[in-house]
Amino acid sequence: MTGIKSMLASKTVWGGVVVVLATLAQFLGYEIGAQDQAQLTLILTQAAQIVGGIIAIYGRVTATKRIR
Repeated sequence: MTGIKSMLASKTVWGGVVVVLATLAQFLGYEIGAQDQAQLTLILTQAAQIVGGIIAIYGRVTATKRIR
């Protein structure tokens, strides 16, 4: 691996979060299937990317110093 990315951009991290949440939901009496877990992972990954993009744009627009 040569590239570096944020932990929030990692599908592995979001997959782990979904597994933990699915297990917790199952403990509370809800059932979340494997297909639903995969879809949740994709949604959470995309949401994190959108939030990251918005923060990057906001940070650049509100910056008080220029980039060299």
